[in-house]
Amino acid sequence: MIHIDIDRRTFHFKMPAGTSRGIYTTRQSYFLTIRNDAYPKVKGIGECAPLPDLSCDAIPEYDNILHQLCKIVENLGKIPYEILRPYPSILFGLETAFAQLKVQGRTMLFDTPFGRGEEGIRINGLVWMGSFEEMCGRLEEKLKQGFHCVKLKIGAIDFEKELELIKHIRQSFDREKIELRVDVNGGFSPDNAMKRIEALAKYDIHSIEQPIKQHQWTAMEHLCQVSPIPIALDEELIGVNVRSMKEALLDRIQPQYIVLKPSLHGGMFGSEEWIGLAQERGIGSWITSALESNIGLNAVAHFCAKTYGPHISMPQGLGTGQLFTDNIEMPLEIRGDELWTVSVENV
Repeated sequence: MIHIDIDRRTFHFKMPAGTSRGIYTTRQSYFLTIRNDAYPKVKGIGECAPLPDLSCDAIPEYDNILHQLCKIVENLGKIPYEILRPYPSILFGLETAFAQLKVQGRTMLFDTPFGRGEEGIRINGLVWMGSFEEMCGRLEEKLKQGFHCVKLKIGAIDFEKELELIKHIRQSFDREKIELRVDVNGGFSPDNAMKRIEALAKYDIHSIEQPIKQHQWTAMEHLCQVSPIPIALDEELIGVNVRSMKEALLDRIQPQYIVLKPSLHGGMFGSEEWIGLAQERGIGSWITSALESNIGLNAVAHFCAKTYGPHISMPQGLGTGQLFTDNIEMPLEIRGDELWTVSVENV
């Protein structure tokens, strides 16, 4: 018989995290602790962290649904994946907790070179939205830390200012030295997106995430066909939890990349499904965290290492472990532009 305890905790950002959707100053997570009567001293911990106004399961009755689903899992003794498809953040928390229980409470959720501390995972540096001066300062900090791939959140301040920042980067660093990604979070409109993408294309941009808001398949399909910059879908995938709908979306829009966040895109189960369907269609992918605490980040990192195998060449979005003033300690460490496991001891 298994038992699940649920605790809620609020984290505080060191500095406001700005996107085109708004600014985050705090982050709320639910932590699931699973124990099995057969091994009472062993526990597995998972984080359920829906993002307000973004996650498909960030709903007013989330607390009640979480408790109800955990009762079902307690009674079944396993995860009912089909029931949990509509609740990706809850599924991810349960998957993480069960994975840790399976490895006797260790933080190395899967046996990989990354998990054993033998190799790191290349990650991108993340520059949040802000004023021109703030973004310049954050960029300089990332470059000093040794990042060779930087993702800029754009779409909130004056576009010409953002373009000026990107021009400034390229005047100092060519694409061989710095890979630039931009994330618009749906901040462009169908009317101005192509003009702005063409302006960005002059500066050797690796990819542009979600240039327009989701659910505009005709406009997004057109952009993916004609854009001089490869397009990566992110928010577009949220709430598309049924396999047949995933196939329909990828076949219709045909993006160059998809970006997977397990908390948003179906947990580990749903993210693996997305990646498999994308690979069948020649679509690239990478994995990122979704502003979870280090509990969730650790799970995303180990899942990434398991999914893509050793020697991951594509930089992943796993550099969010230093966002909070009151984060939870985990055996993770950034060395240059790589995330490493520094220990495989119990939490």
